[in-house]
Amino acid sequence: MALSREHALRHLRRSQGILGLGVTSNLCLLGYFKYANFFVSNIDSALNLDWQIEPIILPLGISFFTFTQIAFLVDAYRGEVKETNFIHYGLFVTYFPHLIAGPVLHHKEMMPQFAHATTYRPHWENMSVGLTIFSIGLFKKVVLADGVSPFASPVFSAAAHGDMLTFIEAWSGALAYTFQLYFDFSGYSDMAIGISRLFGVKLPLNFNSPYKAVSIIDFWRRWHMTLSRFLRDYLYFALGGNRKGHVRRYLNLLATMFLGGLWHGAGWTFVMWGTLHGIYLMINHTWQQFRIAIGHDLKNSTTFGRLAGITLTFFAVVIGWVFFRANSFEAALSILKGMVGLNGITLPVEWNVHFTSKQVNWLQNFGVSFGHLPALSSVKDVSIRIATVSVLAWLAPNTQQIMTAFKPALESVSYNGLLRWHPNKFWLGYITVVLIYAFNEMGKVSEFLYFQF
Repeated sequence: MALSREHALRHLRRSQGILGLGVTSNLCLLGYFKYANFFVSNIDSALNLDWQIEPIILPLGISFFTFTQIAFLVDAYRGEVKETNFIHYGLFVTYFPHLIAGPVLHHKEMMPQFAHATTYRPHWENMSVGLTIFSIGLFKKVVLADGVSPFASPVFSAAAHGDMLTFIEAWSGALAYTFQLYFDFSGYSDMAIGISRLFGVKLPLNFNSPYKAVSIIDFWRRWHMTLSRFLRDYLYFALGGNRKGHVRRYLNLLATMFLGGLWHGAGWTFVMWGTLHGIYLMINHTWQQFRIAIGHDLKNSTTFGRLAGITLTFFAVVIGWVFFRANSFEAALSILKGMVGLNGITLPVEWNVHFTSKQVNWLQNFGVSFGHLPALSSVKDVSIRIATVSVLAWLAPNTQQIMTAFKPALESVSYNGLLRWHPNKFWLGYITVVLIYAFNEMGKVSEFLYFQF
């Protein structure tokens, strides 16, 4: 019995050592490629050591396949890995559709699909569904996201150069980037699912209309869903989750989002973005606990309550995106100052003709003036663009809802509206036009937002 116990203890220590070696190796490689320049530059600035290293080129998708491998190692240690075929594992880690912008894959979802012989046989339904999803995703990226991008970049560039942004400029830039990132990420997520479906493989859902979220908790159940799952299962729970009291729970949330922000990019603005969302989650959980304490049913809400929740959540997210996009704290704070009106409210000078002299004087009494807005090429154009994409984000069904009859992803999303896709002549014509238009727009300059992943 003693020998058996000693053998089990040696086996446990050996398993822990192998796990530690594997996780450490993965994190060290990720740390070198992604954060070496960041840490060296910060240490040099703090201690004036005159350290310098050449810029390190980031391997494409290193964050995604690193997280994928760590999840596999941890689950293997826990005894949860059922499939151990090395060829299937290699395919699982290097599966190219997800490497640009995710999703973060999990072995129990993917490796069983690679083991099925039917996966490797062409199927017309997979071809049709996959090409449709890819076409919608490509349209989102090159038409919607890239279409609003020219109104975001000049504003953030002006802030980086120290220009003072007024109310309309700051809000136009912040909202333009908010929807640029939304449709960019949504488009890449659709393209990943569509390309994978062409090969008969379903990916997990990674994006589910997050701007329709009624709370920050709901937002993170809809935005980068597989990353949220990874952070929850392999970081938040590992830190203790909510098992050690409310204070420890909030500290774990804050630590998880802090590291999640750092994962998104090697910069203090990303850390600030993650920390801000950690604070949001702490406030959200505290509010829920208060509502439960006074007898509210969290599952039932009024229409007004839902609209209020969506609005508050959206504006909190927009503030976070300012830090996410800005090159520095100074640039982010400059934009936020403009958004709250500290730099004044300036209306386009051409609008002056629509007001009487008395109305102009009345506006000036409240600090509103007329003048040029150098960070915006056209207030009319940006207003139309933002209005269009906001209507699509909040009122239109998402791709998974449109394709729900054919279960495009591993998770199902219900939808019974008129825009359910079916393989008929109408949808063939519509998707053909969408694809041709998207290909035509690909000739224009396109901003790649995921270079740091």
